[in-house]
Amino acid sequence: MTADQIILFALFGGVFAMLLWGRWRYDLIAFVALILALVIGVVPTSEAFSGFGHPATVIVALVLVVSRGLVNSGAIDMITRKITALELKLAGHIIAMSWLGALFSAFMNNVAALAMLMPVDLQSAKKAERSPRITLMPLAFATILGGMITLIGTPPNIIIGAYREQVSGEPFGMFDFAPVGLACAVVGICFVAFFGWRLIPGTQKDKSPTSDLMDLEGYIAELVVPEKSSAVGKMVRDLDDVSDENDVTIVGLVRHGRRLAGFARNVEIHAGDILVVEAGPQAIDQFRGALKLEFDGEKRHEKAASGGMSITEVVVPEGARIEGRSALSLRLLARHSVTLMGVSRNGQRFRDRVRRLDIEAGDILLLLGPTERVSAVIAWLGVLPLAERGLSVTQYKKAWLAAGIFAAAIGVASFGGLYLAVALAIVVAAYVLLEIVPIQEVYRQIEWPVIVLLGSMIPLGAALENSGGTALIAEGIVTLTEGLPAVAVLTVLMVVIMTLSDVLNNTATAVVGAPIAVDIAARLNVSSDPFLMAVAVAASCAFLTPIGHKNNTLIMGPGGYKFGDYWRMGLPLEILIIATSIPAILVFWPL
Repeated sequence: MTADQIILFALFGGVFAMLLWGRWRYDLIAFVALILALVIGVVPTSEAFSGFGHPATVIVALVLVVSRGLVNSGAIDMITRKITALELKLAGHIIAMSWLGALFSAFMNNVAALAMLMPVDLQSAKKAERSPRITLMPLAFATILGGMITLIGTPPNIIIGAYREQVSGEPFGMFDFAPVGLACAVVGICFVAFFGWRLIPGTQKDKSPTSDLMDLEGYIAELVVPEKSSAVGKMVRDLDDVSDENDVTIVGLVRHGRRLAGFARNVEIHAGDILVVEAGPQAIDQFRGALKLEFDGEKRHEKAASGGMSITEVVVPEGARIEGRSALSLRLLARHSVTLMGVSRNGQRFRDRVRRLDIEAGDILLLLGPTERVSAVIAWLGVLPLAERGLSVTQYKKAWLAAGIFAAAIGVASFGGLYLAVALAIVVAAYVLLEIVPIQEVYRQIEWPVIVLLGSMIPLGAALENSGGTALIAEGIVTLTEGLPAVAVLTVLMVVIMTLSDVLNNTATAVVGAPIAVDIAARLNVSSDPFLMAVAVAASCAFLTPIGHKNNTLIMGPGGYKFGDYWRMGLPLEILIIATSIPAILVFWPL
């Protein structure tokens, strides 16, 4: 190996290790790796920020804004409500929601599609008195599968399409992914709807359904003890009867800003102390009323609230403003009069004060504040509400207009009348001019961590390819499968890429996998199209872990899933996708 190859392999190894560790955000890791590559000299200065102007990066950003326009116009909501009004039985509900998720994610960002449908699914679970664990994972997997159907459905497809133009002069078209992607979606959705959901732990019918939307362990929350509280002068253990009656567990006591050791069972409660409790939202409120306790900042809220107070449950996606930060560092109460009342993290208990706790992706937060301010704070924090959206902000009059503009642009681009990025840019401009997407909202909707990741990884991937690094990997795979037919090599490549995607970001996996696919095809003297298509499918199919895809992370808290729950349905699904996609690729993209 050359010196450049060794350096680049070391950089990529470092990036993969840091992504697996999860201590820092993926965009920061990728950007630091790019800077190091520039300083060392393995990426030319002229190519330093070429990734930020790459067609794939621009298209991903535009798709995110278009997705918001379709949501704002009510075009998505109109379809959703017709399906949910049917009140289907379990299998029918999973099929309907899964196909709805697949349809939405084929034409909009699949994270946005899940964010739209997850509150609907949770409300349906509550109404039917069944655990949301049964339906959330099939819905998340369906939105991932649906993204494989079109060019704009998922970032890996956009990357693969752009890379094909780079090597052959012609990109994959809007619906070139449809034959293979649709086959995978049909087979995958049938599996999760009729059989797969039964493999998820804790979904048997004899299990107790959740009366609220969260997992049974509830939130860790803090309640202030005022002078008038009946708890003053009592030992913590003396509150057992009241806590049991209200389904609340007292897990600690805070005095003068310091959490006392253990559960502080034998400590006398003073005015100004803070009781740390574990419970669901309703139980917390009932316990507060029984002992005349207060929420942190309650008096401030009463002064600021003209339209009443509300408690809202939200889930934290990757890239949210609050991810990796605390409510205190964001000055949530001081600036916005909203309190982080509780945090649910899959039943995990923590000793940090709630307001000082660094929030993680997948956490569920309980926000308390003036009704008129909470919705603005939710948008500012970048979190997603776990209840159906209100109708006041949806512009139903513009639903058909928004859908028509988008459909026309996609149609023109599909037939070669306009370059896809230009067509999407026209849609965004039209949405802004028609006030479907307010101008200030355009920049908020772009998922900047993904843009930075793409902008950083593309020059690194190009450098690895130019140095001959991807050719070495391709040679290793070809050598490993020497003597086997090309279809066996295709299968091995798919397994390798799919395994990487389960533990790494799927966008980064596609960036690295595309040149490897082309190199393998060249060594076998066959068409590169089936190998590129295999990378596109494999990079999208991350079903084994909650970190493989953002949608998997997003459902972890609301569904009460643990890390080891995903592979039970995900592993057979991945095997099924390989068994389905390989024949489909060979039929529609022959070697």
